[in-house]
Amino acid sequence: MADYPGMAEIRGIDIDKLAKGFADEEIIMKKYVTVSPTSAREIRWYSKTSGFLDSTDTTGITASEIANRDQLGLPTYVEQNWTRDNSHVGKYIVECFLSDEDIKDSDIDVLASHIKDLTRAVAHQVDTRIWDVITESRSVSNINTYAIDHEWDDATTTNPVSHALIAKRLIRDYGYDPEGAVLFLNPSEHQYLISWLISTKGSSIPQFASEKVVSGKVMEFCGLNVVVSTIVTKDYAVVMIPNKAATWKQFTPITARTMPDPGLGQKVRVWEEGECILHDPKAVCLLSNVGPS
Repeated sequence: MADYPGMAEIRGIDIDKLAKGFADEEIIMKKYVTVSPTSAREIRWYSKTSGFLDSTDTTGITASEIANRDQLGLPTYVEQNWTRDNSHVGKYIVECFLSDEDIKDSDIDVLASHIKDLTRAVAHQVDTRIWDVITESRSVSNINTYAIDHEWDDATTTNPVSHALIAKRLIRDYGYDPEGAVLFLNPSEHQYLISWLISTKGSSIPQFASEKVVSGKVMEFCGLNVVVSTIVTKDYAVVMIPNKAATWKQFTPITARTMPDPGLGQKVRVWEEGECILHDPKAVCLLSNVGPS
């Protein structure tokens, strides 16, 4: 079958390259977790208790049982606790069908356009899954959490600086370094933060990052890289140490294929398979009541 106009750069292997390029533009959350391949659909993984082994938060011993011991005294026996978990790979897949006539004589490149939009749809759902995992779907049991006393839109009483520092302190309490961590915000909460900085405090706003479209980073605040995304649930914010808290276990990377149906058209299908693993939950802090829900 003859090539249609606009197909030269997106047929065969090139369609995958095109899809991966579109996915890179849209992915926000996946940029801040470790991405590693997995060859199995069932993933067995382990998480250990965070913190130092001189704390009642881990083994139940106290610092005095380790420090300043008698010269001939026996050492205190300690061991780390590991929790085994199982997760299963999820599949994210969409498709459409385009007629030969639409592909051949449309003013726009309908094939490339549909590949882009299908890829964005899959990438968006993958990012949503990562957000739900790192926030425990906002029903917290393992990650740090703090309920803000005054919402950020209440400019007269709120204090976002204090809230950011509290989140960093909660993470640091478990032995993680929060400097350079990421602050995820919904566009609404980002609006309230900027308004508070300019109108209430009169502070100068940090220079917008030159690659904000690619990385999602738009400014720095209290040593945190602020990332704005509609993936973030309204009324919440998250401080997370990137590439430390979670891993996206990739069973199948973003993939696109066209399947010709001679005389009728082509089916376009895009998919990805994987699962997000939250192995270091204490490297995350969920702030709630940030703004009006």
